[in-house]
Amino acid sequence: MSTHPGHKGAPRLYLRRLLICAATCLSLPVIPALAIDKPHSSETKSADTDITKPKFTGRAALLPDDSVTHQTLTTGSKQLGYTAHAGTLTLRDDKGEPTARMFYVAYTLDGTHPERRPVSFFFNGGPGGGSAYLNLGAAGPVALTFPTGNPTDGANAKLGPNPDTWLAATDMVFIDAVGTGYSVPVKPETADKMFYGTKSDARAFAKAIDLWIGANDRHASPHYLVGESYGGVRSVEVATALQQQQNLILNGIIMVSPALEMKFLDPVSNPLAAAMLLPSFEASRLDLEHKLTPAAIDESYHYAFGSYLTTLAGAPPAGDDAHDFYGDVAHRTGLDPVIVARERGMPDPQAHDVRSRNGRLFSLYDGTLSIADPFPEGIDNGDSPEPVLFGFGRAYGNAFEGYATQTLRFRTELTYDLLDLKVNSAWDYRGDGELIAGETPQLRKLLALNPTFRVFIANGYFDLVCPFASSRWVAEHVPVGRDRISLHVYPGGHMLYTRPASRAALARDVRAFLTP
Repeated sequence: MSTHPGHKGAPRLYLRRLLICAATCLSLPVIPALAIDKPHSSETKSADTDITKPKFTGRAALLPDDSVTHQTLTTGSKQLGYTAHAGTLTLRDDKGEPTARMFYVAYTLDGTHPERRPVSFFFNGGPGGGSAYLNLGAAGPVALTFPTGNPTDGANAKLGPNPDTWLAATDMVFIDAVGTGYSVPVKPETADKMFYGTKSDARAFAKAIDLWIGANDRHASPHYLVGESYGGVRSVEVATALQQQQNLILNGIIMVSPALEMKFLDPVSNPLAAAMLLPSFEASRLDLEHKLTPAAIDESYHYAFGSYLTTLAGAPPAGDDAHDFYGDVAHRTGLDPVIVARERGMPDPQAHDVRSRNGRLFSLYDGTLSIADPFPEGIDNGDSPEPVLFGFGRAYGNAFEGYATQTLRFRTELTYDLLDLKVNSAWDYRGDGELIAGETPQLRKLLALNPTFRVFIANGYFDLVCPFASSRWVAEHVPVGRDRISLHVYPGGHMLYTRPASRAALARDVRAFLTP
């Protein structure tokens, strides 16, 4: 799990836990008529207003002109009329030559005053993930819902109107990172150097956001970023790039299941990371036993950063002390004491012998969610299939293709790249002089430089990828602006919005955050 000193990447396979589902290969769904009213009218126009519009070649030429449709979302007795704009933004180098076409979907509420209307810019993580997850999973006007009582059944997931859309509180712009979704580099052979890195990625997003704001006259609007998973790192980096390179000072950031410090995601070699992970293990066990309470979680958190961390940081216990310590950890996590002892009290949630219990294989993304273990006899620890990564989560890619074609009227021969593993493997995680960029110092600066800057962090109790305790620990160690960081934890995993009740609770809390 360690990072090789000479390698530009982050800890080996553990970072793959941030990857939320690869591109889908399921059949194209038919979007139900009740998902959204038929468009009032539709039109197409180009997002590139330059009279010298470039002539693209290769995959970049397969993206059509922008499509603008006027929609109405009906949920219960409420109706929201809005405009959906699916299109691309052209990035250029210092010579003015095109370098990438970044795909976006913008939803703007009709009949509002733009200067007072918040606008939020969304991106997912990976790195290498497209924005369809947050769009169709949490905030957009249309949502993908999985069958009640069978949450791992991606084949029967359905698109329909999203009663928990954030549209009532903010206009929304969902942007795919270069190399993901429908965003493509003009020169693929140089894309890794130009876009696939912590700093270069932030510059690209900052410029794309600046271009959209300029094209839509939204300079006076309140501006927010929304990032999921690695999008937590990206949101801090983009906020800094916007302020320093585009002269745009944000009103705030919303993070969903964020990675805030990449070095906190490897519990095998970092006792502090193991302490951050333990409360998620315990929350999962408590929920499966119907014993989950805020008081129990708070006790687990204090134990993790108290005697548990102290024991891990010292010499390994022996004799009766080892028996008692490993037994306590086994009870809290619900794991076999033999396995806990073998892993010296720091269970790796990726390991097959940790995930496989009683013939069931539990997910990294939700410690309460499991499928039948295809290898109950045992397998190399890193080779077990992930129920979210390789299962139902793939439905988001296929669903978005159908939605883009049938509702947004954006037709292309390109496949929507929900998750590009090549982008992920090529990623440069370095910061300014750091092997892995650290976000806490930059977050401190953002809070100090802007006295009204606010941060909203949402986590799932059962997330073993980006545990909720990591967000709490980071927030507790911010010396300036701690009162402007709000923490919210919901029943659910990494993609907490796949649970309808948690999606609704998240939407309510976000609306309150956006309308202080």
